[in-house]
Amino acid sequence: MDVAENLKEIEENMRKACVKSNRNFDEITIIGVTKYVTIERAEETIDAGIKNLGENRNEGFLEKYEKIGNKASWHFIGTLQSRKVKDVINKIDYLHSLDRKSLAKEVNKRTEKPVNCFVQVNVSGEESKHGLAHGGVLPFIEELEKFPNIRVVGLMTMAPHIDDREEIRGVFRQLAELRGQIKEKNYKHAPCEYLSMGMSNDYDIAIEEGATHIRIGSKLVGS
Repeated sequence: MDVAENLKEIEENMRKACVKSNRNFDEITIIGVTKYVTIERAEETIDAGIKNLGENRNEGFLEKYEKIGNKASWHFIGTLQSRKVKDVINKIDYLHSLDRKSLAKEVNKRTEKPVNCFVQVNVSGEESKHGLAHGGVLPFIEELEKFPNIRVVGLMTMAPHIDDREEIRGVFRQLAELRGQIKEKNYKHAPCEYLSMGMSNDYDIAIEEGATHIRIGSKLVGS
């Protein structure tokens, strides 16, 4: 199937999730995750109406950015090594994987403008996943006030890749509750308005639990 057909099906499921949770469809941003596809497929994604693209590797991102440039808003969704920050930070619009002080320090140093960041949280506690433990998030965000070029716009997590939908729901719900606690603090440097959660296999649950940004790869662009 082409991207436009895939998008139609995804949007239909999104609307059902919005009705179920009494949300507005326009509150949700689809990030087309193009990390495993060609530049041509990424361009097809833009032509289908997706203006936000997600990449998780420096090399893949830079290759696509060189061809596509500002036709899309770019989201870096993978682990970013501190030594590679300088290569990408002034080309991306959002960083979804801020989870350590050393990275924040390098981003703050290398960027030419404030960077919209999602703090990555390992809600499920899986060893295979990056991100801060639940209890470390608030102290980390408070510490980020020292870095004037870091703007915490939200939190990001990945749910376990399992069939138990209620367990997945619990992960997303915990992130939403944590976001609410941080938002109540009214930090100037951390408005924390957004929730980046939900992928091809669980985006409907994420929407029902408050996701504002969903990261869709295989169901949208293939792999």
